[in-house]
Amino acid sequence: MTTTQLHIDQQLFEILETVSDPEIPVLSIMEMGVVRSAKIVNGIVEVEITPTYSGCPAMDVISDDIKSAFKQKGYETKVDLILSPAWTTDWITPKGRAALEKYGIASPLSAEADKEALLGNKKVVKCPQCGSLNTKLVSQFGSTACKALFQCEDCLEPFDYFKCLK
Repeated sequence: MTTTQLHIDQQLFEILETVSDPEIPVLSIMEMGVVRSAKIVNGIVEVEITPTYSGCPAMDVISDDIKSAFKQKGYETKVDLILSPAWTTDWITPKGRAALEKYGIASPLSAEADKEALLGNKKVVKCPQCGSLNTKLVSQFGSTACKALFQCEDCLEPFDYFKCLK
């Protein structure tokens, strides 16, 4: 499911685009793909969001930020957490992937490539600093549980790689 398949009213979409992911502030929650639906029912904006992983601590902040963004526009808002279907990195938009790279986080690979990279079998994670594939896994976990820590062996910079979640 992609953001374009959500059929969110343009006005609601524009408000949701102003809400940043608290862990990656260069991405909106729309670019991250956590918004599943948004509609107005009996004058109340109802928004459904899906966590990037079970127990994600950012969901309460995202919910509060959504309510605040809509309150500033005069709307009362209800936010529901939807666990199924589970969030997948496929829901990160192309614009979101580009923003990750620009911010210094390597965007998710395919499930197969991800497995090879995280097992240290192949050099397929591109350094977001210099573009080299001459990178190595430093740690299975980076700044958050959904990221791994890599280092570029050309420019020597460490960077997070956003793990593929399917």
